[in-house]
Amino acid sequence: MKLLAYEVDKRSFLGVLNEDETWVYPVSAAGMEYRSMKELIREAGPSEMEMLDYISKKMPGDVTGAASVEEIKVVSPIAEPDQDIICLGINYMDHAKESARFKKEEFSKPEKAIYFSKRVNRTNDPDGIIPAHKNLTNQLDYEAELAVIIKKDAKDVKPGEVKDYIFGYTIMNDVSAREVQTEHKQWYFGKSLDGFTPLGPCIMTADSTAFPPVLKIQSKVNGELRQNSNTGLFIHGIEEVICELTKGMTLKAGTIIATGTPAGVGMGFVPPKFLETGDAVECIIEGIGTLRNTVGE
Repeated sequence: MKLLAYEVDKRSFLGVLNEDETWVYPVSAAGMEYRSMKELIREAGPSEMEMLDYISKKMPGDVTGAASVEEIKVVSPIAEPDQDIICLGINYMDHAKESARFKKEEFSKPEKAIYFSKRVNRTNDPDGIIPAHKNLTNQLDYEAELAVIIKKDAKDVKPGEVKDYIFGYTIMNDVSAREVQTEHKQWYFGKSLDGFTPLGPCIMTADSTAFPPVLKIQSKVNGELRQNSNTGLFIHGIEEVICELTKGMTLKAGTIIATGTPAGVGMGFVPPKFLETGDAVECIIEGIGTLRNTVGE
């Protein structure tokens, strides 16, 4: 099942895609009045999720408020996260190697997960413009990532329990200013500029795929395939990460965890292929869809 946030005539809605993904049905058609995806994640119970799944199988004419996907504007599913996004760095072996090469460092496999956070005042919409921030960077880069969304407060989660804490999955483009990262010797600033967190286009609920998810992940720039990998190649998997983090911190419902990016980012090419104004970036994950954005001025 795929849930999304969208607008019709500048009015905001939450909805569920129908089976062939040509129509979206508002959650109000299932008797729900949630005002945001964060509220739905925190409060929707199993019976309500079953009702959403049930109406997603109906014909458009049988659902009040049904709208064709051609008539809506899809927006970020979680526009304003309650906290910084938790990110994993260097979580695919091939990306670890290209990162070391770019930084002219000796390669070594990260034995422990590398965590950092990404400040997000507002996530960027699907089809939104990525600001180039030319006053700060000439090394604008893209990173396709699978993002995990926590559905209930998680503390001291044991292996085997992790899947019960996951609401679903979406796509994040971890846009990065590379020289800002290297100059400051940390990733927070260079990955947290305004507009640097495109998210969407939807949330695929956790029950829609096996756990752990083994999904093809790709990116394209102006139609050119850049990244082409699979989430089965994580160095540190979702179960390991959530179990480790919750030993020492509570992950609140709605927390977003970005799981890292595979090889093929701009800095990995020789010479590097950084983004320019007008470039169209697509981040694609099997089963979820395509997150498209364009680089602005």
